[in-house]
Amino acid sequence: MTHHEPSDNRLITSKSTCKTEAASQSSYREKLPGIVDEIIHSCTNDACHTHIDFHPIFSKEKLIQIIYKLREVIFPGYFDSSKIDPVNLSYALGQDVSVLFDQLSEQVTYSIRHDCFRYDMSCQDCEKLGYEKTLSFLSAIPEIQRLLALDVQACLEGDPAAKSPDEIIFCYPGIFAIMVYRMAHQLNDLGVPFIPRIMTEYAHGQTGIDIHPGAEIGEGFVIDHGTGVVIGETTFIGNQVRIYQGVTLGALSLPRNAGEELRGKKRHPTIEDEVIIYSGATILGGHTRIGARSVIGGNVWITESVPPDTTVLLAKPQLIYK
Repeated sequence: MTHHEPSDNRLITSKSTCKTEAASQSSYREKLPGIVDEIIHSCTNDACHTHIDFHPIFSKEKLIQIIYKLREVIFPGYFDSSKIDPVNLSYALGQDVSVLFDQLSEQVTYSIRHDCFRYDMSCQDCEKLGYEKTLSFLSAIPEIQRLLALDVQACLEGDPAAKSPDEIIFCYPGIFAIMVYRMAHQLNDLGVPFIPRIMTEYAHGQTGIDIHPGAEIGEGFVIDHGTGVVIGETTFIGNQVRIYQGVTLGALSLPRNAGEELRGKKRHPTIEDEVIIYSGATILGGHTRIGARSVIGGNVWITESVPPDTTVLLAKPQLIYK
């Protein structure tokens, strides 16, 4: 086969085309500084929300990493990238807790400092407070482990499809959402701003289960199947409660100015011990109380209290076949 070298004319044409394309790209890129100036100018007024300052803001990406590192500590041996055995358990957990302290205290400090600057608060010694709150949180991990163990056990006892606690811990979105809620609730109780809500909203995005970190949830809580569950900020849930997919524990419709008027007041229902709430049920209002051991059927709408030991069902629908 004869090899043909490109002619001089073809080389000249190719070089000419490359130079033309480079010059054309340059003419477009020259417009970028003007666009940048317009973006900066638009962010100097209230129409654009920015955080352009010399102090850093907390990082959602780092908080997500912290969630998964906490999961390794709460369920040792399940999610670790390296082998954990009885010999190296103390060393491995020591390393993880040390890393968590550094990572979480930084984010907690940033969140406290953000509030200080945003709301012109008096100095709170943010770094010291960040360390103290992080230590308090890490000290609460044994209690979080205890509660989650009861949640897993309640799920195992009530779900014939679950063959082992391992399956529940690895596979059930309800347990992941409850785990993140219990972490976030502890931080919320410690008065850490922003971070608890970022954590539960991440779990919401992963599972479709929306639990506000301010909600109070007792022992042995089960969310079966998950997806579409909403649990509002001032909800109180007792012990051994089971809910199914699509359940809403929410607030009644609020007027436009209700944000300031009702902030911090009870707006969501109270669910007493051993209640079962089936899929699609909606229970609304801060004065609404579902009595202990009651059963709420699927797709019901409740805005009034229900006495203990009561079953609430919709009338049997009439099916039409065509």
